[in-house]
Amino acid sequence: MLTDRPTVLAISNADAGSSDDATIDEVIAQLRGAADVIHAATSGVDDLDRALAAHPAIDGVVVLGGDGSLHAVLQATMRADRLADMWFGLIPLGTGNDFARTVHVPADPREAVRLIMTGTPRPLDLALTANGEIVVNAIHVGVGADAAADAATWKRRFGPAGYAIGTLIAGVTRPGVELEVPVDGAIVSPRGQVLQVAAGNGRYVGGGAALLPEADPGDGLLDIAVVTAASRLRRLMYALRLRRGTHHRSADVRLWRGREIVVRGERARATNDGELAEPSAAHTWRVLPEAWRLVVRDPA
Repeated sequence: MLTDRPTVLAISNADAGSSDDATIDEVIAQLRGAADVIHAATSGVDDLDRALAAHPAIDGVVVLGGDGSLHAVLQATMRADRLADMWFGLIPLGTGNDFARTVHVPADPREAVRLIMTGTPRPLDLALTANGEIVVNAIHVGVGADAAADAATWKRRFGPAGYAIGTLIAGVTRPGVELEVPVDGAIVSPRGQVLQVAAGNGRYVGGGAALLPEADPGDGLLDIAVVTAASRLRRLMYALRLRRGTHHRSADVRLWRGREIVVRGERARATNDGELAEPSAAHTWRVLPEAWRLVVRDPA
């Protein structure tokens, strides 16, 4: 992949701890064996915008971080209208690294660098909200959004397991919301009590739970799940099955694919790649096919 010594902007989180700093130094040294590397340690939106503006002639961007970092970098690149101008690489240094699992980026940073050096940029999709925010991995309305809010405290103490704790708490305590779900203009889920609506390009959430088990981030479609578990027991069983990867076999879960999804009805919170959106009576997302290119393994 990295032939003719491309110029690469490596973006890391300036707020990472000292253990991450050591890994970042090692990764950048390894990258410099095959590329001219500019390292930018950023903290927040303004830093990302400045880093991209300062380097208009780069060939690629390597994100050293997790799902949130990847989301932030791609959002900044879209703001700069440069998504089509470069390829991206990912070194998964986050808590959950769920999107990396979907695209088979190795968890070991050294192996992830070797993938960038030898792999091929693959066109991948994004989702876009009505107000122009992108989604790389997953969207939640209902209990998934509540779980993300509940998990914030637990994740600081227990890492990826914090999302499972948040899911269990939300699953038991939240009764669901009255929603209907049109996909590509047709109502696939009539208005009723819904525990969760999820959609996205990635398969995994919460550090490895396969919420959308057949999602392909390059197929031009969003995978969609609507969960209608009503009683407290059924909500608890859904949360447990989700962690085991068997939830999609339940009668409480229905799966679709489509290019646009609307969730409307009772005011509800949503999350876009874990970022909480304001409660609203309607949320809309549409797919942007082949919007960016990520270096992945060459096909066997």
